Amino acid sequence: MPALPLDELQLTERDPKTGKLRTLPALVIFDETLQKCLDSYLCYAPRKFDVLLDCHPEVNDMQKCLHRSVFLTFLRMSTHKESKDHFITPSVFGEIIYNNFLFDIPKILDLCVLFGKGNGLLLQKMIENIFTQQPSYFSDLDETLPTVLQVFNNILHKCGLQCEGASAEPQKLEEKVSVTPGNMPLQELKDIVLYLCDTCTTLWAFLDVFPLACQTFQKHEFCYRLASFYELAVAELESAIKKRRYEDNSVFADLWRRISHSRKKMIEAFHILINQVCLQPILESSCENIQPFIEEFLQIFTSVLQERRFLRDYDELFPVEDDVSLLQQASSTLDETRTAYILQAVESAWEGVDRKKAQVIKDPTPPAASNGASAIAESTCAGAAAAPIAKVSGVELDSLISQVKDLLPDLGEGFILACLEEYSYNAEQVINNILEDKLVPYLDKLDRTMQRCGTTSGTALMPFVCGLSFNISLTEG
Repeated sequence: MPALPLDELQLTERDPKTGKLRTLPALVIFDETLQKCLDSYLCYAPRKFDVLLDCHPEVNDMQKCLHRSVFLTFLRMSTHKESKDHFITPSVFGEIIYNNFLFDIPKILDLCVLFGKGNGLLLQKMIENIFTQQPSYFSDLDETLPTVLQVFNNILHKCGLQCEGASAEPQKLEEKVSVTPGNMPLQELKDIVLYLCDTCTTLWAFLDVFPLACQTFQKHEFCYRLASFYELAVAELESAIKKRRYEDNSVFADLWRRISHSRKKMIEAFHILINQVCLQPILESSCENIQPFIEEFLQIFTSVLQERRFLRDYDELFPVEDDVSLLQQASSTLDETRTAYILQAVESAWEGVDRKKAQVIKDPTPPAASNGASAIAESTCAGAAAAPIAKVSGVELDSLISQVKDLLPDLGEGFILACLEEYSYNAEQVINNILEDKLVPYLDKLDRTMQRCGTTSGTALMPFVCGLSFNISLTEG
């Protein structure tokens, strides 16, 4: 006799008061105290970029144990079949988790950002099962996205920047904003950057774990809205962070890490959307069915061509030329005029800016959803194997060193010079790599307070740095 699903199974027990037998359902749901406990953890558990106290090792072990236990609890809650004898009817399971709010969109977003790293495959199956057994979650996601987009508008409003899009409200004359990122109180700037970092990381984590949500995102023109927000907000916030004076330099380092991380996650989220909505369907479809996806690609990029900073930063990580090349290979009827216009706009976005795609330092593990048509550059370092870079000297070099030292005053000029030569005299990249602990190994071993001792260049710098008492091979990088 086949086993009954848990939702149909009845248990018989003796009533402790009357002594009579009674029948009870085997499935008991909605433990309110457990739900409060789980919700509390999702809300308050530290994210990747939260400042953690230096806890006792036993406390850290307990935190790891709790983290694992919460994840396993949610994993079991999302599973309707544990074996052929222990299972819940799929349709009933879908109704249970939905009607009792065991899962909702905010919880799912928190699950992705908290548990995505190291649990990607399990979490992906878990989220897919939730949406498969209860398609109403797609409708909920659709209704939630305007609120997500409003987060971007709220940040722009707080920064005194123009809000765009359907959800933007006209500004009243008496409410004219005079506060900007550059003159707002430090705590307010910190709150905005933290809010942005948390939002961008969460959205990226969700799309990375559950790329099937991309179609719903794009129904709200998410690519355009994201690029527009990036163009308006990123440069303003970066400038405000750089120009502000800090009593504690660690505050600057934390803000810079967060804004850099936010930039990267916005660009990666955009790429996941492009990959899932356009490129993957082109790779997987027959020639007769790819035209709508090509058209979608062309429309998305046409809509963001005026966002020059975003376009440049996106092209640096995910070359648009590579994706256009895929379109050209996939379709013999591709509108070459439109693709040429897009590529020309990308080139135009680079005007006046050094193009250093080969110097991009990426996280060791690229996002799972970015394995589309774009030829993503692997982690690379400059060093001895790089193409020769024109030497910078004199006033220009002093200016670059000052640019780094203004933001990181504890560094010695000799160390800054070594970093500049390693990273092709790109001061911004030097600052980023120092703050994000992504220096190539030989630079990481140098004394960060060492001073300049005369004019040096390239790898010849190493023997002439003051106080350097050891030899190291540049091939380590």
